[in-house]
Amino acid sequence: MAANVEIKARVNDLDSMREVVERVADRPGELVLQRDVFFHTPRGRLKLRVLGPEAGQLVYYERQDNEGPRRSDYLIAPTPDPSSLERVLGACLGVRGVVSKERWLYWVGNTRIHLDHVEGLGEFLELEVVLEPGQPAEEGAQRARELMERLGIGDADLIGVAYMDLLERHGGC
Repeated sequence: MAANVEIKARVNDLDSMREVVERVADRPGELVLQRDVFFHTPRGRLKLRVLGPEAGQLVYYERQDNEGPRRSDYLIAPTPDPSSLERVLGACLGVRGVVSKERWLYWVGNTRIHLDHVEGLGEFLELEVVLEPGQPAEEGAQRARELMERLGIGDADLIGVAYMDLLERHGGC
């Protein structure tokens, strides 16, 4: 499986954070509209990321829920027919919930920075430090901490669960 080290943090002012991120990013950000359909699974998380009528990704990942930099192991399978895949997986596994978001994607070296407006939840920042095969997670955690400092993200801002979990806690999926 591929791996990264990631953090998620609540953001009070997405526009101000975008200005900070744009100063450190390697290239301009890209707006991505996403609809993530989560399915019930016996372990890990399985979601269908719908990017358009003919573009999607089936994403399976395993990650501990804790605040701070944490390793995530994942598999991604692209699909040109996300609606059919959603029907099949929904019938087989059951839909756990849906997360809809506007995401600005930026890159700093090997790190993806996401600035997300999540429907029903608010505004967030995610860092995903992509690990090379065999690279220790500690190196990714150090890189995440360095970027957190550059972006002004403190430990008090961190969230240790997925958007899906937050939506379930707030009673909306």
